[in-house]
Amino acid sequence: MKQPHSRTRPPLALLVVALLALAACRDDAPQALGTLEYDRITLPAPAAERIADIAVREGERVEAGARILTLERVRGDAQLAVARADVARQREALEELRNGARAEDIDQARANLAAARAQARDARAYLARLQPLGARQLVAASELDRARAAAGSADAQVAAARAVLAELDNGVRPEQIAQAQAALDAAQAQLQAQSVTTGRLDLVAPRAGRVDSLPYRLGDEAPVGAPLAVLLVGEAPHARVYVPEPLRAGVEVGDRATVLVGAAGERRYAGRVRMIRSEPTFTPYYALSGRDAARLSYLAEVELEGEGVSELPAGLPLRVEFAR
Repeated sequence: MKQPHSRTRPPLALLVVALLALAACRDDAPQALGTLEYDRITLPAPAAERIADIAVREGERVEAGARILTLERVRGDAQLAVARADVARQREALEELRNGARAEDIDQARANLAAARAQARDARAYLARLQPLGARQLVAASELDRARAAAGSADAQVAAARAVLAELDNGVRPEQIAQAQAALDAAQAQLQAQSVTTGRLDLVAPRAGRVDSLPYRLGDEAPVGAPLAVLLVGEAPHARVYVPEPLRAGVEVGDRATVLVGAAGERRYAGRVRMIRSEPTFTPYYALSGRDAARLSYLAEVELEGEGVSELPAGLPLRVEFAR
């Protein structure tokens, strides 16, 4: 009996061979694995204060200037009040120096000088009366010495009172005014710094983006510099991949690439290399020479292009194929 001739076998065989060839070609394409990422902005804690209010949730999109959370302001407001009071004190001290001595102070200095001169005249007169008696040894030598010392002390008090009056008449020195001005400038700078610190107790978004993480909760007290919020910003995500050493020499900034997003690479986007590190991300001690050097990997970023890119979520696995 004559066997029927099948017309489907040759085309089917050719199709299988063609698919295998395409798969082999696809596997041989230079690839790098990674994840889909956005640029990240971290908002650090400006002060070690308790979180009093949280205005957003993780995953929420915010505009630039939107309030993220608020820290307790009691201590910050008190420190701001102290800085303002110090500025006021330094300003009044400078104004006092510029205005000079009051007329009442000058009159008091003149009265003190007149009293010192009267005491000096009395001391000198007493000494003049004792000197002849001392020459005839009618008074003790110690009494004459005390009178002479009292006269000298009275003359010194006159000189001191005269100097005080002259200082008031001449006014303050320019160096004193300059020092007072410098103290005022320092107090104003401290007030400005404290105002900025207190103002930052209300954390706001510096750019439009999406809230990726809020590590602390309501009532927590984070240390200074701890990340209170992490924002994902940028119009589109980028592929963050690790380029193996065999491909590193052929990848440069500006090169075109194809980004396959998803575990199975179901979404395909055009891309362009925007950054690649010159140093490997991880260098084991045995990978510096020989065949193990192929284990080195270099961090790279590839910009995605095309419609719908901005709607992709961060964290998706992907692979990048570089053009040969």
